[in-house]
Amino acid sequence: MRKLFLGLFCLAGLIGSGVARADEFEQGLGTLWEVLWHQSGTPTRVVRWDSDIRVRIFGVNSASHRAYALQALRAVTTEAGVKLTDVSDSPDAEELSNVDVEFVADNGLEDNQPCATYLDFKHETRIDNATIQMRGKDVWRCAYHEAMHLMGLRGHPAGKTVLSYFPWRVDGLLPLDRVMLRAWYSPRMAPGMTPFEALPVLADELVATAADKPAATLVRNQFLAAAIQQSQAYASGQGDIPAVIKRSGKATDEGIRHGRREMSYFLGVAYQEGATVPRDATVAVRWFQQAASQGNQPAQQRLGTLASSRAAPVPQR
Repeated sequence: MRKLFLGLFCLAGLIGSGVARADEFEQGLGTLWEVLWHQSGTPTRVVRWDSDIRVRIFGVNSASHRAYALQALRAVTTEAGVKLTDVSDSPDAEELSNVDVEFVADNGLEDNQPCATYLDFKHETRIDNATIQMRGKDVWRCAYHEAMHLMGLRGHPAGKTVLSYFPWRVDGLLPLDRVMLRAWYSPRMAPGMTPFEALPVLADELVATAADKPAATLVRNQFLAAAIQQSQAYASGQGDIPAVIKRSGKATDEGIRHGRREMSYFLGVAYQEGATVPRDATVAVRWFQQAASQGNQPAQQRLGTLASSRAAPVPQR
């Protein structure tokens, strides 16, 4: 399956002793939540590498851009703990590589899309291989942005991240980027996790950087509760379209319908597994039924499994 990734909620509240510090922390939580959303309108699962990365760098004026591209790739893979090997000079580089970085001519891509990352995976858990394309004149602003996408972070959140459409910095990782990468590749984060399973892992990594951790934990909990509430409204068709989708300018009616359908399923998983919310089988079934009625196959399968488990005879002692 080939996917093109070009890249929610903000809360009000205070933590610690300063308004500016409090706002920055809660904005950071909003950024972490938005990275779990694709700009088409769909919340995403965690997909990441479970193998070493072997990169082949080639294309127009590749000798001029190679060092900078490698600098960006090494920054993200080092933070994630993934081994990176440059195989560009190998005679069989094309066969060895699982990541291709191609520099194209300055007119090779559109002005509104000067770079792009393509992730290939059979299942939405593990990245099998990937391709990055960048116009030569835009490598300086694209390399770190696309390197983050390469690691499986597919959203375009607002805030202090190189993934933003309006980044604070383009020539290096920002603290939030490092938080994302550490959490994304931590033992707690499992491939295929839904947004409500992944969000607490991301949030806890941010809390670990806070000076006042008890206050940060309180705001974290309030944020998770608000994200659930707003997600339920969105899934039900009653809430606003998430800001991350509005900003992208790429959302379609079908994408939003699909996003609401997916969100219904993800809410069902959250209540079934007790992820971000207390475990509640009744509420889980209600969300699975809503998703299933809209054609979501995983929700249909979950309902079938639940029905089978209820129908199974009780063993006699």
